[in-house]
Amino acid sequence: MHLSIISPVYRAEKVLDQLVERIKAAVSPLTSEFEIVLVDDYSPDASWEKIEQLVQIHPELKGIKLSRNFGQHYAITAGLDAAQGEWVVVMDCDLQDRPEEIPALYQKALEGYDVVLAKRADRKDSLLKRMSSKLFYRTLAWLTGSEQDETIANFGIYHQKVIREITQLRESIRYFPTMVRWVGFRQTAIEVDHAGNQERESSYNFKKLFNLALDIILAYSDKPIRLTIKLGLVVAFTGFLFALITLINYIQGEIIVAGYASLIISLWLLAGIVLITLGVVGLYVGKTFEGVKNRPIYIVEQKIGGIGLVAEKKITHG
Repeated sequence: MHLSIISPVYRAEKVLDQLVERIKAAVSPLTSEFEIVLVDDYSPDASWEKIEQLVQIHPELKGIKLSRNFGQHYAITAGLDAAQGEWVVVMDCDLQDRPEEIPALYQKALEGYDVVLAKRADRKDSLLKRMSSKLFYRTLAWLTGSEQDETIANFGIYHQKVIREITQLRESIRYFPTMVRWVGFRQTAIEVDHAGNQERESSYNFKKLFNLALDIILAYSDKPIRLTIKLGLVVAFTGFLFALITLINYIQGEIIVAGYASLIISLWLLAGIVLITLGVVGLYVGKTFEGVKNRPIYIVEQKIGGIGLVAEKKITHG
């Protein structure tokens, strides 16, 4: 197999026909040895039924249905485990990642790159979404200490040796772009056209983005703990200065009655900092607890389209 195209599917019933047709039209001139792997992340609509219909029409198509909604990056992992191509394309299902850009990514990869990422130079998203995305990635970059680019997401082409290393990372918190950067190899990015999304709303609301950011930070950085330590040192130093000034004033006879307001403010401030620190440490302990359980990253309910025994073994054991 020369080329695998992987797409996680969620609320995409209306666009799957077009997605498969456009992928085939874009990839067929490049090679006749290709597969399309659609991973249904337990979509609440009829996406899986549509995949079952399309498999009967397109022999290149393969489908994986997860047993529940695990999340986009877990669905990508399921697709990567099943992919058999020398080159692997990962793209979203909503057609904002244009299949027509795959040949350009492929041609750039043939210049000697192991990873070619799609850079969305002109995003066709709302102003609010673009601004929130920029804030999300900049905050993530600062907290994780790694480079983050809001114009680059999952869309790209990856050599099989890169995918092999990524699939060996079996930690319970999954974020595909960060994993790609972590494994290294020769990487580049090219600008691509970004299409508007007319058929479906994004499944990422503020709550999901916040939880995703929190998971990534806890999985890839200890900076929050370092920040709480620095905060504790600042508070301790401030408290020492306050105590020193109070002692000097007392010796000079300037303090007659102890200040009630300063006492209450200090108590509330210190109690709040202690709770924040305990909360951050608790989050790390909780994520560590989740990791040592060694549960499967995802569970497959059904497979169709001739996914091989090697892929089946990977999927079953996560």
